[in-house]
Amino acid sequence: MKKTLKMKVYLVKFLIRLIVFLSVFVLYCKHRDWMVSFMTQDIRYGVTPIHILWLLFMGTMALHLFPSSLKSMALLKMKQEKYVPIEGYSEYELLKYVQNQNQKAWFVMLVWLFMNAIVGFLYLFDVVDDVDLLMLTVFYYLCDYICILFYCPFQSNIMKNKCCVNCRIYDWGHFMMFTPMLFIRNFFSWSLFFVSLVVLIRWEIVYARHPERFWSGSNQVLQCRYCKDQTCTIKKKLGREDGKNYV
Repeated sequence: MKKTLKMKVYLVKFLIRLIVFLSVFVLYCKHRDWMVSFMTQDIRYGVTPIHILWLLFMGTMALHLFPSSLKSMALLKMKQEKYVPIEGYSEYELLKYVQNQNQKAWFVMLVWLFMNAIVGFLYLFDVVDDVDLLMLTVFYYLCDYICILFYCPFQSNIMKNKCCVNCRIYDWGHFMMFTPMLFIRNFFSWSLFFVSLVVLIRWEIVYARHPERFWSGSNQVLQCRYCKDQTCTIKKKLGREDGKNYV
């Protein structure tokens, strides 16, 4: 299948994230003491790679808070101007879909919080330290695009949504990415976590108020025949998540 422009953009972004991950991983393995000094150095005494990483992370979230038309339909489906209603869709079927997806979404949240609570427990008992949490965050940063392009355990095992464009929890990525930052008590880490929380809450408010924008049975642009993203080029879609002929 020919790759769309947005799919090519995704691949370029994945390459950038891979480079960032490998760069930080090399520092983590060979120059851990540098990372410690970078994380503790006040910005008044010079900009470090950690400050640049913070700007990169914060910029990524800003693009989600103020998305342009270049963003994926997976994100833009929340916007009113991108909603193309399907005439005569069943509100009862929409309600069933929303209830089903909400149950699965909150199960994902419980799994995620449990996993990271273990990390927090290890941090409190000094088994892992700030540098380890930063490395974990950068790993999550890479995994975000691995889930989009190649394999997502939450999609395959819990959500069962057919593709990222139809994903109920698509914009939870930053909250998941920066969960480890909650445990590090400084401005840079907490600012990342709490801005990611704003991204998550904004998504949930729109979903609660306008669920019709998020279902392929009520929003035409989420149907396969109209999809311009084609993010399933590599990671094949699972099938019809609603069991109906909406694709």
